[in-house]
Amino acid sequence: MTIKTLLGDDTTITFRKIKAVFEPVTVHEDVTRYLPPDTRYTAPIQLFQAFQYLMAETKEYFICLHLYGKNRVNCLDVVSIGSLNQSIVHPREVFKTALLSSAAAVILIHQHPTGDPTPSREDIEITRRLKEAGELLGVKVLDHVIIGKDDYCSFVEKGLL
Repeated sequence: MTIKTLLGDDTTITFRKIKAVFEPVTVHEDVTRYLPPDTRYTAPIQLFQAFQYLMAETKEYFICLHLYGKNRVNCLDVVSIGSLNQSIVHPREVFKTALLSSAAAVILIHQHPTGDPTPSREDIEITRRLKEAGELLGVKVLDHVIIGKDDYCSFVEKGLL
């Protein structure tokens, strides 16, 4: 791109162009066993059952499900892989991909490798921040589900969201 300045000389300016690129990913395992296609997620127990496999992980995974209308999964984004007891989550990272996938809503999921699904103070705070950011962007945060060894915690069921 060339721009004429007031003095008449040509000045070249270079910009970076950003394009949203979607790439289908083929999973070569029986993923439909725990994430059946076109499943409509309407209850936290469904998410607990679908994502209990995360308890085999030794690090904390923070996942964001992007949903079309009618709560059908459009995209699954692993936002962060942390340590034994925490992962770094920032609203910018959660909503960057949610906006690119045109998500109407999101569901937040993470597991506590310790097995206890009780939300920490940090879990409650980041959920509050994500809900506020989602409201500003027009992407509703439907729930945050913490997966534990034999149980789960739904922020909606506990009145935390």
